[in-house]
Amino acid sequence: MMIIPRQSYCLSGIVTLYFFFLVSLFLHTLASPLLQFCGHGQRDALLEFKHELPVNKSNSSPSLSSWNKTSDCCFWEGVKCDAKSGKVISLDLSFTSLNNSLKPNSGLFKLHHLRYLSLVGCNLYGEIPSSLGNLSHLTHLDLSDNDLVGEVMALVGNLTQLRYLSLSNNKLSGNIPVSFANLTKLSHLYISGNQFTCVDFPLILENLTSLSVLNIANNHFESTLPRDMSRFHNLEYFDEGGNSFSGPFPTSLFMIPSLTWVTLSGNQFKGPIEFSNTSSSSKLQSLYLSQNKFYGPIPKSISKFPNLESLYLSGNNFTGSISTFIPKLVNMVMLDLSHNDFTGPIPRSNLVKLEFLDLSDNKLEGEIPGWLAGVSTLMLSRNSFNSFAKSFEVSDLSYIEWLGLSSNSFRGPLPSWICKLRPLDLLDLSNNSFNGSIPQCFKNTLVGLRELSLRNNDFSGIIPSEIFANATKLALVDVSGNKLEGKLPESLINCESLQLLNVKGNRFKDKFPSWLSSMTSLHVLILRSNKFYGPVYDPHVSIGFQSLKVIDISHNDFTGTLPPFYFWTWREMTISSEEDGSMYMGDPGFGDFYRLSMEMVNKGVDTKFDLIRKDFRAIDFSGNNIFGEIPKSIGLLRELHLLNLSGNAFASNIPQSLTKLTKLEALDLSRNQLSGQIPPDLGSLSFLSTMNFSHNNFEGPIPKGTQFQRQNCSAFMDNPKLYGLEDICGQTHVLNPKPQETEDLLEPEEQQVISWIAAAIAYGPGVFCGFVIGHIFFTHKHDWFMEMFPRSNPRRSAR
Repeated sequence: MMIIPRQSYCLSGIVTLYFFFLVSLFLHTLASPLLQFCGHGQRDALLEFKHELPVNKSNSSPSLSSWNKTSDCCFWEGVKCDAKSGKVISLDLSFTSLNNSLKPNSGLFKLHHLRYLSLVGCNLYGEIPSSLGNLSHLTHLDLSDNDLVGEVMALVGNLTQLRYLSLSNNKLSGNIPVSFANLTKLSHLYISGNQFTCVDFPLILENLTSLSVLNIANNHFESTLPRDMSRFHNLEYFDEGGNSFSGPFPTSLFMIPSLTWVTLSGNQFKGPIEFSNTSSSSKLQSLYLSQNKFYGPIPKSISKFPNLESLYLSGNNFTGSISTFIPKLVNMVMLDLSHNDFTGPIPRSNLVKLEFLDLSDNKLEGEIPGWLAGVSTLMLSRNSFNSFAKSFEVSDLSYIEWLGLSSNSFRGPLPSWICKLRPLDLLDLSNNSFNGSIPQCFKNTLVGLRELSLRNNDFSGIIPSEIFANATKLALVDVSGNKLEGKLPESLINCESLQLLNVKGNRFKDKFPSWLSSMTSLHVLILRSNKFYGPVYDPHVSIGFQSLKVIDISHNDFTGTLPPFYFWTWREMTISSEEDGSMYMGDPGFGDFYRLSMEMVNKGVDTKFDLIRKDFRAIDFSGNNIFGEIPKSIGLLRELHLLNLSGNAFASNIPQSLTKLTKLEALDLSRNQLSGQIPPDLGSLSFLSTMNFSHNNFEGPIPKGTQFQRQNCSAFMDNPKLYGLEDICGQTHVLNPKPQETEDLLEPEEQQVISWIAAAIAYGPGVFCGFVIGHIFFTHKHDWFMEMFPRSNPRRSAR
């Protein structure tokens, strides 16, 4: 047996200990980046920033709930530290609702080692403090989508390490500081959606040649672009739309081979466009030149962009034939040439990738070629197209989703292929000369359809009763201005998404469609100028028009009375709804492209509403035979802007509740049988600018007040017992008008009655009777006289 010396055991122990030491050191080295150990100064600065926030935000925000002294701040939500020093180098609180302003002495600005700071969408407000300039190590700064105001301080120019800067969608204003020119490393600059102005902006841009993304859209810039834009050789994305830049077309911009997106829309550029010296390796995919003052033909050089997919040229003064350039746009997906002066026919082409084509508002003519049947959005309105090529009629039409053909020269019956359009979202055939009846097969087209406009054509006959049976998505139905007759199809009740129904100016003969009152999305109902008849109120229908905002049933044959509670359930006219915050009525699926429109009398004038504001409320019951008292519940409709009850037979006093309509702008009660005094409190309605009380039996003084004094004298005429019109009419109002004045006030029918009677009594002994009758008439016994000698045809209000 061999004996191992003691020294060997000792050496072996030393080796073992050394091995364990190396392993421990290795494991510590691996673990050290995770430990980091945030310094107390860094932690305290972050906690100080947290404590600056409103109590409810600093304690309840999920992003800040981990911020406390019991844990390492390097592991807090949104915080990152340097692996070696433990300094905070990144703070990302994007979309955390901070609801606060940035304080000049904020703990945030004590984090001097920050390289990345994102406070996008944090509900920040107030000005950007100059202390931000202390964070000189920042390479990424994003303060977009807040409510920051004021000017951007010059000290931002101290952030010379910045590569990414976004201040978009705030309320910042003033000039861009010249110190921005110091940000020479900047590759991404987003300042869109503010109110910046700067005459030296081209000078500032001259130094920012490292930019790959420049978005300065929707501000108030009024300068010109740098003369040589080709210096920005790294530029890929350039958007300056929605400003007031001027000057000629920036040809040098398109010499940059890396450029993929250019937006110059909504400016004041002027002149022809040209793409000379364009790089053969151009990567340009999207070009937006809409809403400028460009003119002339589209140059053939546009074919130098082989990758071009989106081209928007609308709202300029381009001329010439589209045949010269459309066939060359072989990769085009989106093409908008609307609102120009292009002429001629649509050329034959093979743009197989095209999905969106808008040629509306030009001077194009001829037939619609077959290749357009493969375009999903096809807008050809306001041209002079008159027919469809046979190749279009036999094509597969299942690709078309939007079809706008309004205001062209189409005529004749609806083409048979119209029933093959499925699935379709929008169909606008308005303002043409289509005629004949609406076919039964049209029921198939309405499946899935959301917008249908057939207005101002020559359609006649009866609408098939079941045509709307499966039209559950229809939001708009406009068949106004035709010769349709019969009853309103009750299958409309299936249109559960219906927002607007307009059948104005047809020959419908039916009772009031009370059954529509249960439709929860119906906002606009227009039955004007038809032959509807009978009472408006149906005691068997308990639910009123809860969602209705606009109703026009004028110039029909409605009759009957309205009970005092008639308007109780008209909820949308009683209170403002949340959706009133958005601007216009329409289907949100169409964005700003298609909005609800209508025509109705507004302040005495037949007005076209190309857009209907969501906060607009109106009632027009004029030109019918409705009688009895005006319902007292009218005072509940606090959101009402327009009320027209003229040309009916309403009697008794104006309800006092009418004075509660504080948003009322126009009131017409003329040509009724109303009596009593005009409520003085109507003068306190500050928005009420137009009133008409003429041809009634009102008495007493004209109320004082600015609102009444601004009215035309005719607004009070033919109310013999009214007085106090001196200031309005500019002359003394005579209570007992002279015979000639009285005769001038008579309506034609009454004059005919008097003339006939005068002729009948103009003989011998009848002379005496004539004097007696004249005395009766001219001493204000006219009403009694008309009762004793009624007209054979009862007077109807003027339509």
